[in-house]
Amino acid sequence: MATAEIDAPTDPLEGFRAHAREWLAAHFPPALKGKDNAMSAVEGPHENSPEEDAWQQAMGEKGWGVPTWPKEYGGGGLSRAEARVLQEEMARIGAWNPIGGMGVMMFGPTLLEYGSEEQKREHIPAIARGTVRWCQGYSEPGAGSDLASLQCFAEDKGDHYLVNGQKTWTSGGQWADKCFMLVRTDKTKKHEGITFLLCDMDTPGVEVKPIRLISGSSPFCETFFTDVKVPKANRVGEEGQGWTIGKRLLQHERSSLSGGGSTAGRMFAGAPLGQLAKKYVGIDEAGRIADADLRTRIVRHEMDLRAFMLTLRRASLEAKSNQGPSAATSIMKNVGARIMQERSELLIEIRGLAGLGWEGEGFEADALKDVRSWLFGKAVSIYGGSSEIQNNVIAKRILGMLDHQ
Repeated sequence: MATAEIDAPTDPLEGFRAHAREWLAAHFPPALKGKDNAMSAVEGPHENSPEEDAWQQAMGEKGWGVPTWPKEYGGGGLSRAEARVLQEEMARIGAWNPIGGMGVMMFGPTLLEYGSEEQKREHIPAIARGTVRWCQGYSEPGAGSDLASLQCFAEDKGDHYLVNGQKTWTSGGQWADKCFMLVRTDKTKKHEGITFLLCDMDTPGVEVKPIRLISGSSPFCETFFTDVKVPKANRVGEEGQGWTIGKRLLQHERSSLSGGGSTAGRMFAGAPLGQLAKKYVGIDEAGRIADADLRTRIVRHEMDLRAFMLTLRRASLEAKSNQGPSAATSIMKNVGARIMQERSELLIEIRGLAGLGWEGEGFEADALKDVRSWLFGKAVSIYGGSSEIQNNVIAKRILGMLDHQ
């Protein structure tokens, strides 16, 4: 047998791992090790450093910001197994994905399923490169949990729709380039009268007003549409198909918010709670956290967190390559929300008075950040579909419990 045959790798994944490791070593700036991905947040525009620009361009051109998306639209074309290897190799060197946001989390995967070929080629490459920011036009003042009662109306004007109405809680609306939105095109039908449109945020008649939250940030907006012209080419799917498409998009959103996506996953990051508790609460003679009740609750929380993350990983491993998120994302979203909020409460409790600072000297930067995350985190069980809505989805679509009159 030839030497080349003996030395040939038997596992294709190991060959890909070697390629990924070599490429990352050549393109990831060491100065960015451990830094965060501003593009995946909704806290505002981020002034990139030269290193960040170079890293985003490299990942965008490679398609690895969206590794499993088709190569013909700018994605990486990797299998799920290869994407996991890439993630492992990035974690090994402290690299992070510079491509994110709602285009990646929600709209892109949905457009790949429901969009026309022209729409995919127009929008997906820019999402894959991270050069366009998207926002979501779903909720309205009178249509939150009952989203299907939305009233923002799109009137058929031949080659375009004329949109009038209001959206609220538009995440990042003041910084977004484009908006994917649900509008009503038929007032005589509820679910069947909804259509999915794409709107440029600089279109005349679009106005955004940021909403200031108790956390001090303004990541959300009220968005007003007054005689806004939206070309019919910007309709995804058929007229009246918006509710079906919109529900699918929400499954992708809940998958990310549950912790499966990079945005929510970062909420689990930070110093171990036990380590922090020993610093602020102290230790007993055995070297354990001095407060026995707090020690027990921290252990239970860490067990829940690890079980949850393992469940997410198992669900990902078991998913077939041609399947997307299912109704099970409602379970993950509810559990993830509870664990996120529980962690925030523990962080505040552990630090005591030192964990209740808002600004000024005498407070650590991490403590100030955790206070804001604690306040912002109250919304986790509301946005993306409230916990009550998720319970309804679980009851009807997973447990098979139907309403009986």
